Amino acid sequence: MGRIFEVRKATMFARWDRMAKQFTRIGKEIVIAVKAGGPDPATNPALRRCYQNAKSVNMPKDRVEAAIKRAMGKEVQNYDEILYEGYGPHGVAILVETATDNHVRTVANVKSHFTKGGGSLGNSGSVAFQFKKMGVFKLDPTGLDAEELELELIDAGLEELGEGTTEPDNMGNTKEVLVLRCGFTDFGNLQSALDAKGITPLSAEVEWIPTTTVPVSDEQAEEVSKLIERLEQDDDVQKVFHNMA
Repeated sequence: MGRIFEVRKATMFARWDRMAKQFTRIGKEIVIAVKAGGPDPATNPALRRCYQNAKSVNMPKDRVEAAIKRAMGKEVQNYDEILYEGYGPHGVAILVETATDNHVRTVANVKSHFTKGGGSLGNSGSVAFQFKKMGVFKLDPTGLDAEELELELIDAGLEELGEGTTEPDNMGNTKEVLVLRCGFTDFGNLQSALDAKGITPLSAEVEWIPTTTVPVSDEQAEEVSKLIERLEQDDDVQKVFHNMA
């Protein structure tokens, strides 16, 4: 078992800005999940995953329930999930996941962020080939035998298991976790296998993992990080991934 290092930049927002952004992101994910599979988490795996992720960022239960009710209403916006690809300073590849109700606004904003941050927005397919779309599950390691778990989950599609840390919470704290990765098409299989073992992940996400990374100096990393922060603070942006070492 190796150590898995998280590559996606965890921007250090101020406490309340971070919390608001996380709640907004998960709220949109709930709307998308409910519209696609209904309001019952027992029969909607995507919504069940939203519940897990809401709990991981301490999103209040009433806000989760309000988002579900809002998703069932006739007046709620329909969000389209769009992936934008581009390059930041120093050749760093960047993927931007968005959920938007206005394509024109979103693409204009994303392009502006790249330009002002010293990068450039690319065409579809220009960057994504440098990443692998994977399911990423984070587990509380307490009481788990990592080597035994790894053997038991291989048939469910597990590709990587290692140690990692959570992103900083709203107080800036992190904790040690077991990180499980599987191919995107095996996400449901691995989730079902964990359910069968009575293991509830701390979080379950689909992420773009870089297949190669770009080495940068501290000064260069700061430039790229400023662009990533600019993108992450956009209301339409859900997640940002990069291949900066």
